[in-house]
Amino acid sequence: MDLLQKIRTLPTQPGVYLYKNAEGEVIYVGKAKNLRSRVRSYFLEKNQAANAKTGSLMREAVDLEYILVANEHEALALENNLIKQRKPRFNILLRDDKTYPYVKLTLRDRHPKVFVTRRLKKDGSTYYGPYFPGNLAYRIVDLIHRSFLIPSCKVDLSRYHPRPCLEFYIKRCLGPCVESLVTRDAYSEAVRDVQLFLEGKENELESRLTARMHEAAGNEQYELAARLRDQLITVHQLQEKQRIASADDSDADVFGFHFANEMLAVNQFHMRGGKIVDRRDFFWEDLPELLDDDANTETFDTSTDARHPEEPRDEGSPYFASAAIEASEIQSVSSSETISPQDDPQFEAPSFSPSKFFASFLAQLYLDQPYVPRTIMVPAEFEDRAALAELLTERTSHKVEILVPQRGEKRSLVDLVCQNAKQSFDQRFRTLQPTKAAIAEALQDALNLAEPPKRIECFDISHIQGAETVASMVVWENGEMKKSDYRKFKVKTVSGVDDFASMHEILTRRYGRLQEEKKPFPSLILIDGGLGQLHAAAAALEQIGVTLQPLASIAKREEIIYVYGQEDDPVVLDRRSPVLHLVQRIRDESHRFAVTYHRKRRQMRDRVTELDEIPGVGPRTRQRLVEHFGSVRGIKLAGHDALTAVVNAATATKIRAYFHDQRETAIDGEPEQDNPLRVIS
Repeated sequence: MDLLQKIRTLPTQPGVYLYKNAEGEVIYVGKAKNLRSRVRSYFLEKNQAANAKTGSLMREAVDLEYILVANEHEALALENNLIKQRKPRFNILLRDDKTYPYVKLTLRDRHPKVFVTRRLKKDGSTYYGPYFPGNLAYRIVDLIHRSFLIPSCKVDLSRYHPRPCLEFYIKRCLGPCVESLVTRDAYSEAVRDVQLFLEGKENELESRLTARMHEAAGNEQYELAARLRDQLITVHQLQEKQRIASADDSDADVFGFHFANEMLAVNQFHMRGGKIVDRRDFFWEDLPELLDDDANTETFDTSTDARHPEEPRDEGSPYFASAAIEASEIQSVSSSETISPQDDPQFEAPSFSPSKFFASFLAQLYLDQPYVPRTIMVPAEFEDRAALAELLTERTSHKVEILVPQRGEKRSLVDLVCQNAKQSFDQRFRTLQPTKAAIAEALQDALNLAEPPKRIECFDISHIQGAETVASMVVWENGEMKKSDYRKFKVKTVSGVDDFASMHEILTRRYGRLQEEKKPFPSLILIDGGLGQLHAAAAALEQIGVTLQPLASIAKREEIIYVYGQEDDPVVLDRRSPVLHLVQRIRDESHRFAVTYHRKRRQMRDRVTELDEIPGVGPRTRQRLVEHFGSVRGIKLAGHDALTAVVNAATATKIRAYFHDQRETAIDGEPEQDNPLRVIS
């Protein structure tokens, strides 16, 4: 059954329709209050000629599916879910450059931990947030470590270990990894305190802590009583400073956009408690043709629907004169039955429709979010505004308003966000280069780090079929490569091709030494490689008792960044992203440094010279001579005084005597064999 035949059988109820191409891929998802009316509108010749989106879509579409729903709200929600699942290339897709952090409490684990995360999963854990500004979540988790001693480490707590890690000894963890350090009841009590703390139940938490503090003091457990007293002080202090997203009437999200050259920047300002606490950027490039204004496709529901939105169209109307309408009849529907903006002589087909964009964008952004502010302000009116507001109200249990301010302070605020969107557009798509601090902050957001990185140490392994295996470490610090801190390593304990074991050895040596010397660790350790190298590096750090060190790897060719602890959600950055460029620059420098050292090692291995035959000339002396004179020929031609610049007088005399005897032998009839430096690169 072809498309035209399917149209004749479409119902007139609300639903979602899916266009497919010849390969069976879903290329567009749409919704309609009347499926037959909406789908038929795509076949109108006038619509295809005036709207590039419709023409492109209908040239590729060969099949159609539809799903019936009970009402417009269900159609809106289903359309959002299908767009996120199928990612049709003709739909506007939400590309999120920044998500706000949540605090995750893993209650399903035997010994729950607390983490900062930007991804919500149905894994049995409890999530608190989102937090504004973004670093508030990290400060809260750090406070939980110091006050409640609940860890965030990557140590497997499903089994016991022989000894605790460093976090226990610096009093930032109760030590559930060792059987005898904390009881199950004591740990559960600490977890319950953290729950009350994160849920904002300060009064209940305060009464619990006070009762336990008095009980501990009465039992002469003064150290425990002092710790509970400190927790009480922390709770009181945080009540005044914490700015978690709340359901206050003054909470609002304000949107603005800037579009040019088929590229789009959208800014979202978060207002909490009447103040702007943070902003969020979204970017699109190479936008699909469906950004063309297709309001005319919606108007093919005719003015009847506009006048009576609650009444389904009667199939006896002139528009539905025949259920078996032919394609020619579809193309010849008179303009009197449709209201089209192309009928206006001053109409110009726009290349971007804010109405169409915000209708899709807001649905994708908010329908799956656990928290939605009471007010959302956008710069453009769109058709589903009221329906989306009602659906969000149902899902959040508080009234949600979507406003399009026209004047006054609210309109000024929307204009301000639009101005910021233009600045974001210029910085992203034009020649303006972001500052070093901005790139560091963007790297923090992209890799889910606790703070902007100040120092990054990057490692790479280099060898040829396991021979002369070496490693390099390069350092990025405060926006620049710091060559004075570069280090090179010769792999000592690994034979053959084993990059994972080599990486394990190098990181154990490097950071074991830092521990012994009590020197600070870098903000981020970056590994040149994939998941195997990343896990080898993590195992090395865990072996020396380091569990909270930020660790990531970047895979070649795919340019995917894996963050340890979040391997299931790799970071895929835009190819134009300054963050990706920074990571690539550090990775490439590490690779260059490793290859250079590896070639040097091979050169020294492949130097087979006559110097080996001279008594008193060992490998180091030979290396110094070759590096100084460049070749064996240069050493032969050097005089005694020149040789003494590198070796002592006795060795210089031996070298001169050796080459003199060799020349005498050549005169007697044997050819002199010059063995120049042989380098395999």
